[in-house]
Amino acid sequence: MTGCDWRGLGRGALLACLMGGASLSAVVLTSPANAQVPALAGFAQAVAEGAAAEPALAAFYTEHAYAPIWTDAAAAPRRAAFFAALDQAGAHGLPVGRYQAEALRAKFAAIESERERGLLEAEVSRTYLAWARDISSGALEPKKIDAGIVREITRPDPAVLLAGLIAAPSPEHFLRDLAPKTPQYANLMRVRLELADQIAQGGWGEKVPAKRLGPGEGGPAVVALRDRLMKMGYLGRSVSASYDAALQKAVQSYQFDLGMKADGVAGEATLSEINVAPEERLKSVLVAMERARWLNGRDLGKRHIWVNITDFSARIIDDGKMSFETVTVVGQNRADRRTPEFSDEMEMMVINPSWSVPRSITVKEYLPMMQRNPGAAGHIQLVDSRGRTVSRGSVDFSAYNARNFPFAMRQPPSQGNALGLVKFLFPNPYNIYLHDTPSKSLFQREVRDFSHGCIRVGRPFDLAYALLARQADDPQGYFQKILKTGAETTVRLKEPVPVHLVYFTAWPNARGRIEYRHDVYGRDAALYGALAKAGVELAPLTN
Repeated sequence: MTGCDWRGLGRGALLACLMGGASLSAVVLTSPANAQVPALAGFAQAVAEGAAAEPALAAFYTEHAYAPIWTDAAAAPRRAAFFAALDQAGAHGLPVGRYQAEALRAKFAAIESERERGLLEAEVSRTYLAWARDISSGALEPKKIDAGIVREITRPDPAVLLAGLIAAPSPEHFLRDLAPKTPQYANLMRVRLELADQIAQGGWGEKVPAKRLGPGEGGPAVVALRDRLMKMGYLGRSVSASYDAALQKAVQSYQFDLGMKADGVAGEATLSEINVAPEERLKSVLVAMERARWLNGRDLGKRHIWVNITDFSARIIDDGKMSFETVTVVGQNRADRRTPEFSDEMEMMVINPSWSVPRSITVKEYLPMMQRNPGAAGHIQLVDSRGRTVSRGSVDFSAYNARNFPFAMRQPPSQGNALGLVKFLFPNPYNIYLHDTPSKSLFQREVRDFSHGCIRVGRPFDLAYALLARQADDPQGYFQKILKTGAETTVRLKEPVPVHLVYFTAWPNARGRIEYRHDVYGRDAALYGALAKAGVELAPLTN
Protein backbone atom coordinates (compact mmCIF):
# COMPACT_ATOMS: atom_id res chain seq x y z
CA MET A 1 0.00 0.00 0.00
CA THR A 2 1.28 3.46 -0.88
CA GLY A 3 1.79 5.58 2.21
CA CYS A 4 0.78 9.17 2.91
CA ASP A 5 3.72 11.53 2.37
CA TRP A 6 4.01 14.14 5.13
CA ARG A 7 5.53 16.70 2.76
CA GLY A 8 3.05 19.41 1.88
CA LEU A 9 0.14 17.83 3.73
CA GLY A 10 -1.77 19.72 6.39
CA ARG A 11 -3.79 18.15 9.17
CA GLY A 12 -6.94 17.72 7.10
CA ALA A 13 -5.17 16.18 4.14
CA LEU A 14 -3.17 13.81 6.30
CA LEU A 15 -6.27 12.69 8.20
CA ALA A 16 -8.12 12.19 4.91
CA CYS A 17 -5.25 10.10 3.61
CA LEU A 18 -5.36 7.92 6.69
CA MET A 19 -9.11 7.54 6.52
CA GLY A 20 -8.77 6.66 2.87
CA GLY A 21 -7.01 3.43 3.70
CA ALA A 22 -3.40 4.11 4.59
CA SER A 23 -2.30 2.39 7.79
CA LEU A 24 -0.61 4.25 10.61
CA SER A 25 2.57 2.33 9.91
CA ALA A 26 2.54 3.55 6.30
CA VAL A 27 2.50 7.26 7.15
CA VAL A 28 5.78 8.94 6.14
CA LEU A 29 6.59 11.66 8.66
CA THR A 30 9.38 13.69 7.02
CA SER A 31 9.87 17.43 6.94
CA PRO A 32 10.00 19.55 3.77
CA ALA A 33 13.45 19.57 2.23
CA ASN A 34 13.66 23.35 2.05
CA ALA A 35 12.92 23.62 5.80
CA GLN A 36 15.14 20.80 7.04
CA VAL A 37 17.38 22.75 9.44
CA PRO A 38 14.73 24.82 11.25
CA ALA A 39 12.37 21.83 11.27
CA LEU A 40 15.04 19.63 12.83
CA ALA A 41 15.71 22.24 15.46
CA GLY A 42 12.02 22.46 16.24
CA PHE A 43 11.69 18.66 16.42
CA ALA A 44 14.77 18.27 18.63
CA GLN A 45 13.69 21.04 20.96
CA ALA A 46 10.24 19.48 21.35
CA VAL A 47 11.75 16.03 22.02
CA ALA A 48 14.02 17.54 24.67
CA GLU A 49 11.05 19.21 26.35
CA GLY A 50 8.92 16.05 26.22
CA ALA A 51 11.70 13.84 27.57
CA ALA A 52 12.91 16.20 30.30
CA ALA A 53 10.77 14.62 33.04
CA GLU A 54 12.61 11.31 32.61
CA PRO A 55 16.39 11.82 32.90
CA ALA A 56 17.27 8.47 31.34
CA LEU A 57 15.10 9.19 28.31
CA ALA A 58 16.44 12.73 27.96
CA ALA A 59 20.01 11.42 28.14
CA PHE A 60 19.30 8.79 25.49
CA TYR A 61 17.94 11.30 23.00
CA THR A 62 20.82 13.68 23.68
CA GLU A 63 23.39 10.94 23.12
CA HIS A 64 21.68 9.95 19.87
CA ALA A 65 21.35 13.47 18.49
CA TYR A 66 17.55 13.38 18.82
CA ALA A 67 17.20 10.79 16.07
CA PRO A 68 13.53 9.74 15.92
CA ILE A 69 12.58 6.29 17.15
CA TRP A 70 8.88 6.36 16.28
CA THR A 71 7.99 9.24 13.97
CA ASP A 72 9.94 8.88 10.73
CA ALA A 73 9.37 6.60 7.76
CA ALA A 74 11.97 4.04 8.86
CA ALA A 75 10.16 3.59 12.17
CA ALA A 76 6.94 2.29 10.59
CA PRO A 77 7.50 -1.42 11.44
CA ARG A 78 8.62 -0.55 14.97
CA ARG A 79 5.63 1.73 15.47
CA ALA A 80 3.19 -0.87 14.20
CA ALA A 81 4.73 -3.57 16.40
CA PHE A 82 4.47 -1.37 19.49
CA PHE A 83 0.83 -0.47 18.93
CA ALA A 84 0.06 -4.16 18.34
CA ALA A 85 1.76 -4.93 21.67
CA LEU A 86 -0.29 -2.25 23.42
CA ASP A 87 -3.44 -3.86 22.01
CA GLN A 88 -2.49 -7.03 23.92
CA ALA A 89 -1.78 -5.31 27.25
CA GLY A 90 -5.15 -6.47 28.61
CA ALA A 91 -4.28 -10.09 27.88
CA HIS A 92 -1.32 -9.67 30.23
CA GLY A 93 -3.51 -8.24 32.96
CA LEU A 94 -1.87 -4.81 32.64
CA PRO A 95 -3.53 -1.42 33.24
CA VAL A 96 -4.50 -0.66 29.63
CA GLY A 97 -5.58 2.89 30.38
CA ARG A 98 -2.06 3.75 31.57
CA TYR A 99 -0.77 3.59 27.98
CA GLN A 100 -3.50 5.61 26.20
CA ALA A 101 -2.98 3.76 22.91
CA GLU A 102 -5.99 5.23 21.12
CA ALA A 103 -5.06 8.77 22.14
CA LEU A 104 -1.57 8.22 20.73
CA ARG A 105 -3.01 6.92 17.48
CA ALA A 106 -5.18 10.01 17.23
CA LYS A 107 -2.20 12.29 17.80
CA PHE A 108 -0.35 10.69 14.89
CA ALA A 109 -3.29 11.59 12.68
CA ALA A 110 -3.40 15.17 13.99
CA ILE A 111 0.26 16.24 13.57
CA GLU A 112 0.58 19.71 11.97
CA SER A 113 4.14 20.72 12.79
CA GLU A 114 7.58 19.43 13.59
CA ARG A 115 7.08 20.61 17.16
CA GLU A 116 3.99 18.42 17.51
CA ARG A 117 5.92 15.55 15.98
CA GLY A 118 8.73 16.02 18.50
CA LEU A 119 6.36 16.13 21.46
CA LEU A 120 4.64 12.98 20.20
CA GLU A 121 8.01 11.28 19.68
CA ALA A 122 8.86 11.82 23.35
CA GLU A 123 5.38 10.82 24.50
CA VAL A 124 5.50 7.51 22.66
CA SER A 125 8.92 6.82 24.14
CA ARG A 126 7.62 7.55 27.64
CA THR A 127 4.69 5.25 27.02
CA TYR A 128 6.98 2.55 25.66
CA LEU A 129 9.20 2.70 28.76
CA ALA A 130 6.18 2.54 31.06
CA TRP A 131 4.71 -0.43 29.20
CA ALA A 132 8.07 -2.23 28.92
CA ARG A 133 8.70 -1.77 32.64
CA ASP A 134 5.25 -3.06 33.52
CA ILE A 135 5.25 -6.12 31.27
CA SER A 136 8.79 -7.16 32.15
CA SER A 137 8.89 -6.53 35.90
CA GLY A 138 5.39 -5.67 37.13
CA ALA A 139 3.02 -2.73 37.19
CA LEU A 140 3.12 -2.27 40.98
CA GLU A 141 5.66 -1.33 43.64
CA PRO A 142 4.82 -4.17 46.06
CA LYS A 143 6.71 -2.81 49.08
CA LYS A 144 4.36 0.17 49.07
CA ILE A 145 1.35 -2.15 49.28
CA ASP A 146 2.45 -4.74 51.84
CA ALA A 147 5.47 -4.53 54.12
CA GLY A 148 5.86 -8.31 53.96
CA ILE A 149 6.72 -8.21 50.26
CA VAL A 150 10.39 -7.41 50.47
CA ARG A 151 11.28 -8.88 47.10
CA GLU A 152 13.95 -6.99 45.18
CA ILE A 153 12.56 -6.41 41.70
CA THR A 154 15.01 -5.94 38.85
CA ARG A 155 13.71 -3.08 36.73
CA PRO A 156 14.92 -2.83 33.13
CA ASP A 157 17.43 -0.13 32.20
CA PRO A 158 15.62 2.45 30.00
CA ALA A 159 18.69 2.89 27.80
CA VAL A 160 18.86 -0.87 27.22
CA LEU A 161 15.14 -0.99 26.39
CA LEU A 162 15.49 1.80 23.84
CA ALA A 163 18.75 0.63 22.28
CA GLY A 164 17.58 -2.98 22.16
CA LEU A 165 14.39 -2.08 20.37
CA ILE A 166 16.19 0.08 17.82
CA ALA A 167 18.75 -2.64 17.09
CA ALA A 168 16.29 -5.53 17.04
CA PRO A 169 15.94 -7.22 13.62
CA SER A 170 12.33 -7.99 14.57
CA PRO A 171 10.63 -5.43 16.82
CA GLU A 172 7.71 -7.84 17.26
CA HIS A 173 9.98 -10.50 18.73
CA PHE A 174 11.86 -8.02 20.90
CA LEU A 175 8.65 -6.62 22.39
CA ARG A 176 7.15 -10.07 22.89
CA ASP A 177 10.25 -11.29 24.73
CA LEU A 178 10.01 -8.57 27.37
CA ALA A 179 7.24 -10.54 29.11
CA PRO A 180 8.14 -13.60 31.20
CA LYS A 181 8.89 -16.57 28.96
CA THR A 182 8.15 -19.29 31.51
CA PRO A 183 5.48 -21.94 30.79
CA GLN A 184 3.78 -20.95 34.05
CA TYR A 185 3.24 -17.39 32.82
CA ALA A 186 1.91 -18.68 29.50
CA ASN A 187 -0.55 -20.92 31.37
CA LEU A 188 -1.70 -18.03 33.55
CA MET A 189 -2.32 -15.96 30.41
CA ARG A 190 -4.32 -18.81 28.90
CA VAL A 191 -6.47 -19.24 32.00
CA ARG A 192 -6.95 -15.47 32.23
CA LEU A 193 -8.50 -15.58 28.74
CA GLU A 194 -10.57 -18.67 29.54
CA LEU A 195 -11.97 -17.12 32.69
CA ALA A 196 -12.78 -13.91 30.86
CA ASP A 197 -14.69 -15.94 28.27
CA GLN A 198 -16.54 -17.85 31.00
CA ILE A 199 -17.55 -14.59 32.67
CA ALA A 200 -18.77 -13.23 29.34
CA GLN A 201 -20.91 -16.35 28.93
CA GLY A 202 -22.50 -15.98 32.36
CA GLY A 203 -19.98 -17.78 34.57
CA TRP A 204 -20.10 -21.38 35.79
CA GLY A 205 -23.81 -21.52 36.30
CA GLU A 206 -25.92 -22.00 39.41
CA LYS A 207 -24.12 -22.41 42.71
CA VAL A 208 -24.49 -25.84 44.32
CA PRO A 209 -27.31 -25.55 46.91
CA ALA A 210 -26.00 -28.12 49.41
CA LYS A 211 -23.65 -28.55 52.34
CA ARG A 212 -22.64 -32.10 51.50
CA LEU A 213 -23.01 -34.42 48.52
CA GLY A 214 -21.59 -37.88 48.09
CA PRO A 215 -21.64 -41.00 45.90
CA GLY A 216 -25.10 -42.47 45.29
CA GLU A 217 -27.00 -39.22 45.86
CA GLY A 218 -29.10 -37.47 43.24
CA GLY A 219 -31.35 -34.49 42.70
CA PRO A 220 -31.02 -30.84 41.63
CA ALA A 221 -27.97 -30.15 43.81
CA VAL A 222 -26.07 -33.03 42.18
CA VAL A 223 -27.06 -31.70 38.74
CA ALA A 224 -25.78 -28.24 39.72
CA LEU A 225 -22.51 -29.79 40.92
CA ARG A 226 -22.14 -31.76 37.70
CA ASP A 227 -22.85 -28.71 35.52
CA ARG A 228 -20.44 -26.51 37.42
CA LEU A 229 -17.60 -29.04 37.22
CA MET A 230 -18.28 -29.47 33.51
CA LYS A 231 -17.89 -25.74 32.89
CA MET A 232 -14.73 -25.70 35.01
CA GLY A 233 -13.24 -28.42 32.80
CA TYR A 234 -13.18 -31.22 35.36
CA LEU A 235 -15.91 -33.36 33.81
CA GLY A 236 -16.84 -34.31 30.26
CA ARG A 237 -20.34 -33.83 28.89
CA SER A 238 -22.83 -35.77 30.98
CA VAL A 239 -26.59 -35.85 31.58
CA SER A 240 -26.43 -38.07 34.64
CA ALA A 241 -28.44 -36.81 37.61
CA SER A 242 -26.67 -39.11 40.08
CA TYR A 243 -23.41 -38.79 41.98
CA ASP A 244 -21.75 -41.52 39.93
CA ALA A 245 -18.13 -42.66 39.60
CA ALA A 246 -17.34 -40.04 36.94
CA LEU A 247 -18.58 -37.23 39.17
CA GLN A 248 -16.69 -38.63 42.14
CA LYS A 249 -13.47 -38.70 40.09
CA ALA A 250 -14.07 -35.09 38.98
CA VAL A 251 -14.55 -34.00 42.58
CA GLN A 252 -11.34 -35.80 43.55
CA SER A 253 -9.40 -34.01 40.78
CA TYR A 254 -10.80 -30.69 41.92
CA GLN A 255 -9.91 -31.38 45.56
CA PHE A 256 -6.38 -32.40 44.57
CA ASP A 257 -5.87 -29.16 42.64
CA LEU A 258 -6.97 -27.13 45.65
CA GLY A 259 -4.73 -28.99 48.09
CA MET A 260 -7.64 -30.61 49.90
CA LYS A 261 -8.17 -34.17 51.06
CA ALA A 262 -9.08 -35.87 47.78
CA ASP A 263 -11.78 -38.29 48.94
CA GLY A 264 -14.27 -37.54 46.17
CA VAL A 265 -16.93 -36.43 48.66
CA ALA A 266 -18.20 -32.90 48.16
CA GLY A 267 -18.27 -31.75 51.77
CA GLU A 268 -18.87 -28.23 53.01
CA ALA A 269 -15.30 -27.03 52.40
CA THR A 270 -15.20 -28.52 48.90
CA LEU A 271 -18.57 -27.06 47.91
CA SER A 272 -17.53 -23.69 49.29
CA GLU A 273 -14.57 -23.71 46.90
CA ILE A 274 -16.62 -24.98 43.97
CA ASN A 275 -19.09 -22.14 44.53
CA VAL A 276 -16.39 -19.47 44.28
CA ALA A 277 -17.27 -17.19 41.35
CA PRO A 278 -15.00 -17.12 38.28
CA GLU A 279 -14.51 -13.40 38.89
CA GLU A 280 -12.75 -14.21 42.17
CA ARG A 281 -10.57 -16.83 40.50
CA LEU A 282 -9.69 -14.29 37.81
CA LYS A 283 -8.53 -11.84 40.48
CA SER A 284 -6.15 -14.52 41.79
CA VAL A 285 -4.84 -15.19 38.29
CA LEU A 286 -4.28 -11.48 37.58
CA VAL A 287 -2.32 -11.10 40.81
CA ALA A 288 -0.35 -14.26 40.02
CA MET A 289 0.63 -12.81 36.62
CA GLU A 290 1.88 -9.67 38.36
CA ARG A 291 3.86 -11.76 40.85
CA ALA A 292 5.31 -13.82 37.97
CA ARG A 293 6.53 -10.59 36.37
CA TRP A 294 8.37 -9.73 39.60
CA LEU A 295 10.32 -12.98 39.14
CA ASN A 296 11.07 -12.33 35.47
CA GLY A 297 14.72 -12.91 34.64
CA ARG A 298 15.23 -15.56 37.30
CA ASP A 299 15.96 -18.98 35.87
CA LEU A 300 13.13 -21.15 37.20
CA GLY A 301 14.32 -24.07 35.10
CA LYS A 302 17.61 -24.72 36.89
CA ARG A 303 17.74 -26.12 40.43
CA HIS A 304 16.01 -23.99 43.04
CA ILE A 305 13.91 -24.28 46.17
CA TRP A 306 10.34 -23.02 45.79
CA VAL A 307 8.51 -22.23 49.04
CA ASN A 308 4.90 -21.24 48.38
CA ILE A 309 3.62 -19.67 51.58
CA THR A 310 -0.07 -20.11 50.69
CA ASP A 311 0.44 -23.77 49.83
CA PHE A 312 2.38 -24.58 53.02
CA SER A 313 4.92 -26.48 50.94
CA ALA A 314 8.56 -26.46 49.88
CA ARG A 315 9.84 -28.08 46.70
CA ILE A 316 13.15 -28.61 44.94
CA ILE A 317 12.82 -27.97 41.22
CA ASP A 318 15.42 -29.53 38.92
CA ASP A 319 15.37 -28.81 35.18
CA GLY A 320 11.81 -27.53 35.43
CA LYS A 321 10.52 -30.62 37.28
CA MET A 322 9.86 -31.21 40.95
CA SER A 323 12.41 -33.61 42.46
CA PHE A 324 11.48 -33.17 46.15
CA GLU A 325 8.45 -31.96 48.10
CA THR A 326 7.59 -31.48 51.74
CA VAL A 327 4.86 -29.86 53.79
CA THR A 328 5.75 -26.77 55.81
CA VAL A 329 4.55 -24.54 58.62
CA VAL A 330 4.82 -20.81 57.88
CA GLY A 331 4.51 -17.59 59.85
CA GLN A 332 1.40 -16.88 61.87
CA ASN A 333 -1.05 -14.36 60.42
CA ARG A 334 0.08 -11.55 62.69
CA ALA A 335 1.79 -8.35 61.64
CA ASP A 336 5.11 -9.30 63.25
CA ARG A 337 5.08 -12.99 62.30
CA ARG A 338 4.04 -13.28 58.67
CA THR A 339 6.66 -14.94 56.47
CA PRO A 340 8.06 -12.34 54.05
CA GLU A 341 8.44 -12.81 50.30
CA PHE A 342 11.92 -12.62 48.79
CA SER A 343 14.56 -14.59 46.92
CA ASP A 344 18.06 -15.48 48.07
CA GLU A 345 20.58 -18.33 47.89
CA MET A 346 20.87 -21.22 50.34
CA GLU A 347 24.53 -21.46 51.26
CA MET A 348 24.71 -23.92 54.15
CA MET A 349 22.96 -26.18 56.59
CA VAL A 350 23.68 -26.46 60.31
CA ILE A 351 23.36 -29.92 61.83
CA ASN A 352 22.62 -30.02 65.59
CA PRO A 353 21.95 -26.28 65.62
CA SER A 354 21.71 -24.09 68.67
CA TRP A 355 18.89 -21.54 68.65
CA SER A 356 19.80 -17.91 69.13
CA VAL A 357 16.46 -16.55 70.25
CA PRO A 358 15.48 -13.45 68.23
CA ARG A 359 15.53 -10.26 70.25
CA SER A 360 11.82 -9.68 69.68
CA ILE A 361 10.94 -13.08 71.18
CA THR A 362 13.38 -12.62 74.04
CA VAL A 363 11.91 -9.33 75.25
CA LYS A 364 8.27 -9.82 74.25
CA GLU A 365 7.78 -13.41 75.37
CA TYR A 366 10.56 -14.69 77.63
CA LEU A 367 11.36 -11.56 79.66
CA PRO A 368 7.79 -11.26 81.04
CA MET A 369 7.88 -14.98 81.86
CA MET A 370 11.17 -14.62 83.75
CA GLN A 371 9.91 -11.54 85.57
CA ARG A 372 7.12 -13.71 86.97
CA ASN A 373 9.36 -16.74 87.50
CA PRO A 374 13.16 -16.46 87.02
CA GLY A 375 13.33 -20.19 86.32
CA ALA A 376 10.85 -20.07 83.43
CA ALA A 377 12.04 -21.52 80.12
CA GLY A 378 14.99 -23.01 81.97
CA HIS A 379 16.06 -25.02 78.92
CA ILE A 380 17.17 -21.74 77.30
CA GLN A 381 20.43 -20.17 78.42
CA LEU A 382 20.85 -16.53 79.38
CA VAL A 383 23.90 -15.05 77.60
CA ASP A 384 25.75 -11.77 78.18
CA SER A 385 27.24 -9.47 75.53
CA ARG A 386 30.48 -11.49 75.51
CA GLY A 387 28.70 -14.78 74.89
CA ARG A 388 29.08 -16.11 78.43
CA THR A 389 26.28 -18.04 80.10
CA VAL A 390 24.73 -16.12 83.01
CA SER A 391 23.05 -17.67 86.06
CA ARG A 392 19.36 -16.77 86.33
CA GLY A 393 19.82 -16.31 90.10
CA SER A 394 22.22 -13.41 89.57
CA VAL A 395 19.74 -11.33 87.58
CA ASP A 396 16.97 -9.07 88.90
CA PHE A 397 14.60 -9.36 85.95
CA SER A 398 12.22 -6.77 87.43
CA ALA A 399 14.88 -4.11 86.86
CA TYR A 400 14.64 -4.42 83.08
CA ASN A 401 12.22 -3.80 80.27
CA ALA A 402 12.14 -4.54 76.54
CA ARG A 403 14.40 -1.58 75.77
CA ASN A 404 17.19 -2.08 78.30
CA PHE A 405 17.34 -5.85 78.83
CA PRO A 406 21.09 -6.54 78.37
CA PHE A 407 21.03 -10.29 77.79
CA ALA A 408 20.47 -12.60 74.86
CA MET A 409 19.04 -16.12 75.01
CA ARG A 410 20.30 -19.30 73.41
CA GLN A 411 19.08 -22.88 73.36
CA PRO A 412 21.90 -25.47 72.98
CA PRO A 413 21.62 -28.34 70.47
CA SER A 414 19.20 -31.05 71.59
CA GLN A 415 16.26 -33.17 70.47
CA GLY A 416 13.93 -30.56 71.94
CA ASN A 417 15.65 -27.58 70.35
CA ALA A 418 13.14 -25.20 68.73
CA LEU A 419 15.02 -25.61 65.43
CA GLY A 420 15.05 -29.38 65.67
CA LEU A 421 18.17 -31.12 64.43
CA VAL A 422 18.96 -29.19 61.25
CA LYS A 423 18.45 -25.74 59.83
CA PHE A 424 18.99 -24.46 56.27
CA LEU A 425 20.45 -20.98 55.92
CA PHE A 426 20.23 -18.37 53.17
CA PRO A 427 21.57 -15.35 55.11
CA ASN A 428 19.18 -12.42 54.84
CA PRO A 429 18.33 -9.29 56.83
CA TYR A 430 14.98 -10.76 57.89
CA ASN A 431 16.47 -13.69 59.84
CA ILE A 432 14.30 -16.16 57.91
CA TYR A 433 15.39 -19.73 57.21
CA LEU A 434 14.08 -23.30 56.87
CA HIS A 435 14.42 -25.65 59.82
CA ASP A 436 13.36 -28.85 61.54
CA THR A 437 11.04 -28.70 64.56
CA PRO A 438 10.14 -30.94 67.50
CA SER A 439 6.46 -29.92 67.06
CA LYS A 440 5.54 -32.49 64.42
CA SER A 441 1.78 -32.55 65.07
CA LEU A 442 1.19 -29.20 63.34
CA PHE A 443 2.08 -30.75 59.98
CA GLN A 444 -1.18 -32.70 60.13
CA ARG A 445 -3.24 -29.50 59.97
CA GLU A 446 -4.66 -28.31 56.64
CA VAL A 447 -3.89 -24.65 57.40
CA ARG A 448 -0.36 -24.37 58.82
CA ASP A 449 0.46 -20.80 59.82
CA PHE A 450 1.89 -21.18 63.32
CA SER A 451 5.54 -20.07 63.30
CA HIS A 452 7.20 -16.77 64.20
CA GLY A 453 8.08 -16.28 60.51
CA CYS A 454 10.60 -18.98 59.65
CA ILE A 455 9.60 -22.06 57.64
CA ARG A 456 9.36 -25.34 59.53
CA VAL A 457 9.99 -28.34 57.29
CA GLY A 458 8.04 -31.59 57.53
CA ARG A 459 10.80 -33.76 56.03
CA PRO A 460 14.00 -31.97 57.07
CA PHE A 461 16.35 -34.95 56.87
CA ASP A 462 15.15 -35.85 53.37
CA LEU A 463 15.65 -32.23 52.32
CA ALA A 464 19.20 -32.40 53.68
CA TYR A 465 19.87 -35.63 51.77
CA ALA A 466 18.55 -34.11 48.54
CA LEU A 467 20.78 -31.06 48.91
CA LEU A 468 23.85 -33.09 49.83
CA ALA A 469 23.37 -35.58 47.00
CA ARG A 470 25.36 -33.37 44.64
CA GLN A 471 28.43 -33.25 46.88
CA ALA A 472 28.47 -36.53 48.83
CA ASP A 473 28.53 -40.12 47.55
CA ASP A 474 26.43 -41.24 50.51
CA PRO A 475 24.47 -38.13 51.55
CA GLN A 476 22.39 -39.97 54.15
CA GLY A 477 25.40 -41.61 55.76
CA TYR A 478 27.34 -38.34 55.70
CA PHE A 479 24.50 -36.46 57.38
CA GLN A 480 23.80 -39.11 60.00
CA LYS A 481 27.47 -39.40 60.96
CA ILE A 482 27.58 -35.68 61.80
CA LEU A 483 24.18 -35.83 63.50
CA LYS A 484 25.30 -38.58 65.88
CA THR A 485 28.16 -36.45 67.21
CA GLY A 486 25.64 -34.06 68.77
CA ALA A 487 28.03 -31.20 67.98
CA GLU A 488 26.83 -28.11 66.16
CA THR A 489 28.31 -28.43 62.67
CA THR A 490 28.00 -26.17 59.62
CA VAL A 491 28.04 -27.87 56.22
CA ARG A 492 28.43 -25.52 53.28
CA LEU A 493 26.79 -26.31 49.97
CA LYS A 494 29.39 -26.42 47.23
CA GLU A 495 26.82 -24.96 44.85
CA PRO A 496 24.48 -22.47 46.55
CA VAL A 497 20.85 -23.10 45.66
CA PRO A 498 18.46 -20.22 44.84
CA VAL A 499 15.52 -20.02 47.25
CA HIS A 500 12.26 -18.31 46.32
CA LEU A 501 9.78 -17.54 49.10
CA VAL A 502 6.64 -16.82 47.10
CA TYR A 503 2.95 -16.22 47.71
CA PHE A 504 0.84 -17.58 44.86
CA THR A 505 -2.86 -18.24 45.41
CA ALA A 506 -3.07 -19.34 41.77
CA TRP A 507 -0.29 -21.32 40.11
CA PRO A 508 -0.14 -23.93 37.30
CA ASN A 509 0.69 -27.49 38.21
CA ALA A 510 2.66 -29.93 36.05
CA ARG A 511 -0.49 -30.61 33.98
CA GLY A 512 -1.03 -26.93 33.30
CA ARG A 513 -4.17 -26.77 35.44
CA ILE A 514 -4.34 -23.89 37.90
CA GLU A 515 -4.22 -24.77 41.58
CA TYR A 516 -5.89 -22.24 43.89
CA ARG A 517 -5.05 -21.53 47.51
CA HIS A 518 -6.41 -19.25 50.24
CA ASP A 519 -5.10 -15.73 50.70
CA VAL A 520 -3.81 -16.51 54.20
CA TYR A 521 -2.31 -13.06 54.89
CA GLY A 522 -4.69 -10.97 52.75
CA ARG A 523 -1.81 -9.90 50.50
CA ASP A 524 -3.52 -10.84 47.25
CA ALA A 525 -6.60 -8.83 48.15
CA ALA A 526 -4.40 -5.78 48.71
CA LEU A 527 -2.50 -6.37 45.48
CA TYR A 528 -5.64 -6.82 43.43
CA GLY A 529 -7.03 -3.61 44.93
CA ALA A 530 -3.85 -1.82 43.81
CA LEU A 531 -4.06 -3.36 40.32
CA ALA A 532 -7.69 -2.29 39.99
CA LYS A 533 -6.81 1.22 41.15
CA ALA A 534 -4.07 1.32 38.51
CA GLY A 535 -6.63 0.40 35.85
CA VAL A 536 -6.51 -3.41 35.51
CA GLU A 537 -10.00 -4.60 34.59
CA LEU A 538 -11.84 -7.87 35.08
CA ALA A 539 -14.04 -7.15 32.04
CA PRO A 540 -13.73 -9.66 29.19
CA LEU A 541 -11.21 -8.70 26.55
CA THR A 542 -12.52 -7.15 23.36
CA ASN A 543 -9.59 -7.97 21.10
